[in-house]
Amino acid sequence: MSTANINDFKANIAGGGARANQFQVTLTNPLGVGLDASRASFLIKAASLPGQTITEVPVPFRGRTLYLAGDREFETWTTTVINETDFGLRNGFEQWLSGINDLETSQGVNDVSAYSTDILVTQLDRDNNALKTYTFINCWPTAVAAIDLSFDTVSEVEQFDVTWRYTHFSASSV
Repeated sequence: MSTANINDFKANIAGGGARANQFQVTLTNPLGVGLDASRASFLIKAASLPGQTITEVPVPFRGRTLYLAGDREFETWTTTVINETDFGLRNGFEQWLSGINDLETSQGVNDVSAYSTDILVTQLDRDNNALKTYTFINCWPTAVAAIDLSFDTVSEVEQFDVTWRYTHFSASSV
């Protein structure tokens, strides 16, 4: 049995390790939404790579439980957006939600393709080359979070979260 040492550890971290701050979110605009998708790539300051779960199906048998693989479930996905003084992205997200369910009339589009889009999250290396891309398929916002206002926050830029739902994702190595 060999003893682990720092040089062996270093040799096994390919590329110096993936960095959590090296990513890009690419948003495509659904029809009719006035959202500047190119600005979103710069102003989405936090996201995540998707998680996934295979549920379990418990089958009782003579005092014991056998667990079988069930269906795949996809978690909601959240991005954090920096707010600009023209509220460009926030207005776009609010318009998107209104297209799904209008604030006054509660009417909206019924066709999933009319209110959903694909969103890409690309993990980058330190030279901004793509390492891996996840594509969230049929993605749409379920919530645009509140922005807290306070006289106490004198040196912070506003930000807000957007929670997304999607049907599934695909992952590709680049």
